[in-house]
Amino acid sequence: MVRVYIEVYGCSANMADYEITLGILEEAGHIQAPSPDTADVNVVLTCIVKTPSERKMIKRIGQLMTKGIPIVVAGCMPEAERKLVEEIAPRASLIGPNDLLKIVEAVEGAQNGDRIVAIGGDSFNRTYLPRIRRNCIVHIAPIASGCLGDCSYCIVKRARGYLYSYPADEIVDEVGQALKQGCREIWLTAEDTASYRWQSIRLPSLLESLSGIDGRFFLRVGMMTPNQTLPILDELIEAYRSEKVFKFLHVPVQSGDDDVLRRMRRRYTVDDFQRIVTEFREAFSSLSLSTDIICGFPGETKEQFKESLRLIEEVEPDVLNISRFWPRPGTDAAEMQGQLHGRETKMRSRRLTQLWRKISLERGQRWIGWEGKVLIDEHGRNGTVIGRNYTYRPVVVETEARPGDFVNVRITEARVGYLLARTV
Repeated sequence: MVRVYIEVYGCSANMADYEITLGILEEAGHIQAPSPDTADVNVVLTCIVKTPSERKMIKRIGQLMTKGIPIVVAGCMPEAERKLVEEIAPRASLIGPNDLLKIVEAVEGAQNGDRIVAIGGDSFNRTYLPRIRRNCIVHIAPIASGCLGDCSYCIVKRARGYLYSYPADEIVDEVGQALKQGCREIWLTAEDTASYRWQSIRLPSLLESLSGIDGRFFLRVGMMTPNQTLPILDELIEAYRSEKVFKFLHVPVQSGDDDVLRRMRRRYTVDDFQRIVTEFREAFSSLSLSTDIICGFPGETKEQFKESLRLIEEVEPDVLNISRFWPRPGTDAAEMQGQLHGRETKMRSRRLTQLWRKISLERGQRWIGWEGKVLIDEHGRNGTVIGRNYTYRPVVVETEARPGDFVNVRITEARVGYLLARTV
């Protein structure tokens, strides 16, 4: 029996891998340690999507190495940046995302003083694997790994690889099992959920099958690229009409300028993005829209950045993920001319943040007075809980209700990024 402490960083796909890692280790007879100091082996599931994430990983791995306890570095970093990991942790075992099933071998080997390196493996089906959930009412359902894109700035594909979709019937069956175990919120996750394809089944058909499962629950659809969304747009909107699907749409645009998008190799135009938003909002007037913008891509002029500002003003997203451009090693964008100084990207990020905070508050105020049910999905601060309404908007409320409960509330106040409510 090995006492294992595990930390996780990054996206919901990594969170699912964390839960699966815990499940696999427990099934093998190992137990969780409450802290890195009480562990026989420490495991860190890494994220390197941005330079700040990479720096955080470097610092944390270094801290864990100083404890003198064997360490396993897993996730995207050892797959995409093996040499860097070996520089900072030469004795660490390495496990890539597609070699997760070797985690028991790595942990047991590390405890015995062996160094296990398992990277470069083939994609595998993550359904039906044991897991221990971080949140007992949320089931993170990976539907695919890898993607069909070739974005000039992205390092993640080096870690996750080409698209590999999981069997639809197995996804549906696993979600059904999760609901029987008490889950009430299902997160469909992938690098690009719109690219899902299993035989003749695409994302809309998968959503329809999942919506047909008996029970009271919500489905949250993860990020979709515009170019993969457009061919299935009509069918997707129809699938969203199910009351079990959160009216939440995450479609990253990344830039408001077509020339910048071409150099990013994003394979769509600003008009394509706007068409998706327009048609979804025509179907669902209260839709929660989430999108992403990269500030300061190489060669982005001030006028091109203003196009991004204008686009955000026009579409008024409810959630805006703002990233400053960081050159990632091995990507084409890292070698492009026109690299902008950090002060400039920081300034552009600040301007976008200010604009979005204004939009968020204004859109939130439109909900004041709304009454309806929210699904409580986590504990908040100072005796509050956090729920989600049918558009996946976070609602903070004081109540004795627990995660998994449905509660009737009335929205009383809007804050940046969330709403306040009282029970009715």
